[in-house]
Amino acid sequence: MMRGQGRVFQRKYRDKRTGEVKVAATFTLEYYLDGKMCREASGTTSYSEAVRQLKRRQGEIAQGRRVAPAADRLTFEHLAANLVGDYRAHGRRSLERVEDALTHLRMMFSGYRARTIDGALVTKYIVDRQTAGAANATVNRELAALKRMYRLADEQLGGYRPTIRMLKEDNVRRGFFERPQFDAVLAQLPEALQPAMQTDYITGWRLRSELFTRQKHHVDLEAGWLRLEPGETKDGRGRMFPLIPELRAVLARQRVRRAMALPPRGTPHPLVPPGLADGRPASRGGPPPP
Repeated sequence: MMRGQGRVFQRKYRDKRTGEVKVAATFTLEYYLDGKMCREASGTTSYSEAVRQLKRRQGEIAQGRRVAPAADRLTFEHLAANLVGDYRAHGRRSLERVEDALTHLRMMFSGYRARTIDGALVTKYIVDRQTAGAANATVNRELAALKRMYRLADEQLGGYRPTIRMLKEDNVRRGFFERPQFDAVLAQLPEALQPAMQTDYITGWRLRSELFTRQKHHVDLEAGWLRLEPGETKDGRGRMFPLIPELRAVLARQRVRRAMALPPRGTPHPLVPPGLADGRPASRGGPPPP
């Protein structure tokens, strides 16, 4: 038994069948956190191991790391569910990418308690992913998700975080897509897809989320602006692109084309043909694939 700030002892209990008072085989830790007594099962029958666990707890408390017994029961899956919930609560647009990252992280960390995941295990994960052919940029996105999981659980875990070192990325863009090259590619595309590609080349906006979602009311030919509303961009801020002569001509022609096949009154009037709004390119000379 250890007295003072805490102690290690074996609980006594009464056998319900015989009524006899017995002593538990495993040891219990007792210590104080913020003036409140905490008791925690050690899960061991070894006195020396129980003492080691108690000293570890006392050391964590002395360092100001608020550790509750429940923190040791938090698993990787608890942290993953918390991360997904945070992304959904804040309407983050990158939820799909985070869920993809979690799919890979689970292959290594599923079943682990959060406080047993350490830097060595993270390094093993990195090596395994690289061996499987994943690029450093891809692995970094997954490590970023793991970091975020621990930041969200900072208070519950008493500040515990494994060492996670990001990798160097070799994603420097080389070469340029010059205008003659673009024009050559454009000529090979289906006519229905050309306006979107021209607009993309001029603005540099994202096709799937920023151009294929534009409607008629997002284009102001008189004032000379193409708009993205607040909440539609990655950072949540709206954006406006000036209608330079080339872009104005492209959008004006597209508006005329769409006016020749107007949808029913009250339905959206996209700037790109129906079937392209899901971000999939149309096959040459035919409709988008199913």
